[in-house]
Amino acid sequence: MITRAHRTPFGEWWWTVDKLTLAAIGALMLAGVVLSLAASPPVAGRLGLDPFFFVDRHILYLLVSIALMLGVSFLTPRQIRRLAIIVFAVSLVLAALTPEFGPEIKGARRWLIIFGVNVQPSEFIKPAFVILIAWLFAESARRPDMPTNTIALTLLIVVVALLVLQPDFGQTMLVAMVWSALFFMAGMRLIWVGGIAALSGAGLTVAYYTVPHVTRRIQHFLHPASGDSYNIDIATESFLRGGWFGRGPGEGTVKRILPESHTDFVFAVAGEEFGVALCLVLVALFAFIVIRSLIRALRNEDLFARFAASGLAILFGTQAAINVAVNLRLIPAKGMTLPFISYGGSSMISLAYAVGMMLALTREQPHAAMLEAPADEPAPAASAA
Repeated sequence: MITRAHRTPFGEWWWTVDKLTLAAIGALMLAGVVLSLAASPPVAGRLGLDPFFFVDRHILYLLVSIALMLGVSFLTPRQIRRLAIIVFAVSLVLAALTPEFGPEIKGARRWLIIFGVNVQPSEFIKPAFVILIAWLFAESARRPDMPTNTIALTLLIVVVALLVLQPDFGQTMLVAMVWSALFFMAGMRLIWVGGIAALSGAGLTVAYYTVPHVTRRIQHFLHPASGDSYNIDIATESFLRGGWFGRGPGEGTVKRILPESHTDFVFAVAGEEFGVALCLVLVALFAFIVIRSLIRALRNEDLFARFAASGLAILFGTQAAINVAVNLRLIPAKGMTLPFISYGGSSMISLAYAVGMMLALTREQPHAAMLEAPADEPAPAASAA
């Protein structure tokens, strides 16, 4: 049995980590395995693979992700900053190489093949980018004379430029939204956030008129009859087919039709086979993790830890919200995975890295007074008045 008197690294971690958030993350991971079993075998069959090909790989990625998440959750804020610098630098170089050397898939180059493994560098840029931006904004509050805001804006421009070159407008929007949220939390005036939103809108307009697949996606969203919107139509219809409690495991038809039922549209599979009730449970788990992490972050007196944990929570929640919104046809298709539910090695491992840092930064600050004294240690004598 571990008591507060045990001053081992694991003992201190156990008594300071947020166990409820950890349990909610574990529940999402378990749901991801169940939904992978439900959604991926038909996809593997269409590709001529073993029925459990994607299930086996999903579990393998999950085991790596769990080990990474727990390992990172032991780090101190200083170690997190140092690791983020390395991850960001390596990912930035790989992202710069992707448009030139990555294979083209559906009109985009977002992956690199490294030692036979598909790697999506943009997934690893996101959490490291949040840490660096949080650090810069925290330093801006401590040392107003430093050009930290200018550096933060420069980093945003560099990351956005690399993502647009791929092109990956979903990730671009996600990065810009998290950057703006941290910018606002750092005390910047709302007019600056509005200006960034206006620039984002202008960029989306330019993309609409210059990038063909962006044009098609927006047109299909606004005018479903203007083109092939069969996939998204079936995905949204699956919730009506499933009703409140679903048609039962293995009884869904969406996974047999949609080519991305195990990735982008796994939420639709959950809706048809397990019902709206399970979908609401998943949404509640995501909301619980985000809200609880934000509350714990705001209690932290260290500005960097507060900004970084908040940014990671916003990143996690916004990505989940985008995927759910696409499945419900609330926004155009983005190609965004559902955290720990969708299949995808780069996405799952990068999310584990992000959540591990979030757990580390929201740990309770250990104080000597909070630790129980050993039973054989005499209590300190009261000081004389």
